[in-house]
Parts: sequence; C-alpha cells; structure tokens
Amino acid sequence: MTIISGPFSLEHVDINSDNFGDDSLLRAGLKLNHLRMIVAIEDSGQISAAAEVLNISQPAASRMLSDMESIVKTPLYERVARGVVLTTFGEALARRARKILLELREASREIGELKSGKGGSVFIGAVTAPAMSLVVPAINTVRKTFPGIEVNIQVETSNVLARELLAARHDFIISRIPDDLNPRLFEVREIGTEKACLIVRSGHPLLKKRNRPSSLSEIKDYDWVFQPPGTLLRRTIEDIFLSRAVQLPENIVNTSSLLLTCAIICETDAIAPVAVDVAQFLASQSSKASDVRILPIDFEINVKPYSLITVRERALPPSARLLYDLVLEESIRQAER
Repeated sequence: MTIISGPFSLEHVDINSDNFGDDSLLRAGLKLNHLRMIVAIEDSGQISAAAEVLNISQPAASRMLSDMESIVKTPLYERVARGVVLTTFGEALARRARKILLELREASREIGELKSGKGGSVFIGAVTAPAMSLVVPAINTVRKTFPGIEVNIQVETSNVLARELLAARHDFIISRIPDDLNPRLFEVREIGTEKACLIVRSGHPLLKKRNRPSSLSEIKDYDWVFQPPGTLLRRTIEDIFLSRAVQLPENIVNTSSLLLTCAIICETDAIAPVAVDVAQFLASQSSKASDVRILPIDFEINVKPYSLITVRERALPPSARLLYDLVLEESIRQAER
C-alpha cells in the first residue's frame, strides 16, 4: 500500500522500479537492529541514548546509522544543538519500523500464548452456511487443543463481510467477493458450493400436497422473506423467476436476520430461501422458535461457491492461521465424503 504524506518520502518510491523492488532494503542489508535504532533515535533525539537502548557503544551506534544511510542511499538524520533530528526520509523509515516492531512483538506474544495454551484472538466473518458447516467444527477442534483462543464470529452477507475484512476488522472471511470490489485486493481459495432451499412453517398449505413438489407459479403469490436487495441468495432466487418467465413475488419483507426470518415464517404462510445446511438444522430442532420445514420444489437453487478470503499481502496472526487451516481441512474432508 502506498501512502502519500508530506512533500516527499520513502513512501513515494515506485516499488516496481529497478532500484526499489519489494525487498530491496532487505537485499541491501537492512536488519532488525537498524529498525530498532531508527525508532530509538526518533524517541530520544540522542545517539548516546539510542546506543543505550540497543546496548551498544556510541561509536557503534554512529556506524550503524552510517550503514543505514548507505543502504537507503539518503540522509536519515541531521545534527542539531541538543542531539539529532530525523529527516523526512528518516521519519518515514521510523514510522514503518515502529509498525514492524509492533507486529513482531504481537506475534511473539501470540505465539507464546499459543504455546502456553492461553490462546489469542481470532476475528472471522462468514456467510451463514459455512459458518455452520465449517466454522463450528473448526472451533470445536481448536478449543480442544488451545482452549484459551478467543474466537469472534460475524455472520453477515458477503457485501458486508468483504468491506469489514478490508477495514481490518476480520482476519479472514468465508464469503464471496462482491461485484463492486476489486478482486486484486484479496487472496481467494474456493472451498465449497452452497445449495439453498425454501422453508415454510409446519402445517403450511403447500406441504399438504401429497408427493408433488411446488412450482414457481404456485409459490409466487405467497408472502416472502428475502435477504436485502443485491445480496447473492436474493439475486439467485430472482434470476430463477426471471429465467422461467414467472412474475417476481410482490409481498416481501427484507431482512438479513435469520432469527427474524424464522419468527416470520413460523407465524405466517410466508416462504424464505435459506442455505440447505441452515434449513436442515432448523428443521431438526423441536423448539417452536424453529418449527420450520423444507418445502419440496421442482427446481434447484444453486448459489455461487464461497471461498476462504484474506487481504492480499496481509499476514495472518498465528491463532488466525491455525483456525484458517482447520476450516480448510474441514472443507476438504466434507468434499471427500
């Protein structure tokens, strides 16, 4: 990511140029102690104080600064009456160095927590079907081995989840990339296909027909509970109606809440499309709050495959990587059944 701030800084450098490739500073010899040094200089404004932080002599610190300027090929600091101040280039390097050192400290902390069994925090987003079929089994597995890991899950539509991922509110998501987002921003691994079905309440009039599935023309005039306009399952259902030249339903309630969907279904003759995994779970419960049945229909509802999605060039923390791998393994096991 390129950030432009100030008149000119290292962040303006074209990373695709021959002089500054993605790893040019590393290849030129930039080391972790160099990063610690530039941060210490910014914090203290004194070479002697920075040398003390790194537990080296002042001459050694001066040589290290000189080496850094040779690597970066630009002045990083200036001497002033009471010490030194960083140049614009030095400030840019210090800002990046501080982030790198912070990430390393966090990685060290999280790895230590994993080793000790205390865990760490993972933030996941998922659409409903894989949340139930993949995330729940993965969580059960990881809790047995690392009971201290804190898992945070948001179940939402792909449109919401992808934007939350870009905003760094999730480590990874199980979803699809919305059409209006640049796919180059993401790393994507397809892991499953989703089949959907229609649910109605127990005792619904359409369930009273013997051994005959319902057609589109028979169900179009009922009330419907849909996900919000533009969501994938909603578009899939609408495309099925349009492809068969059947008028779209007119009496619609829009909600992304599965709980509210169930509440409406159980109290009315409305129909709702949901993932098959979700419908089977709801239909298996004995509570009145989920007194729903799968409506037999004479057509299939196949939804676009979902994927494990991360942000390109954003590394997963160890605990998130652990859960990511478990979700992937679970998807492979289910595909082989």
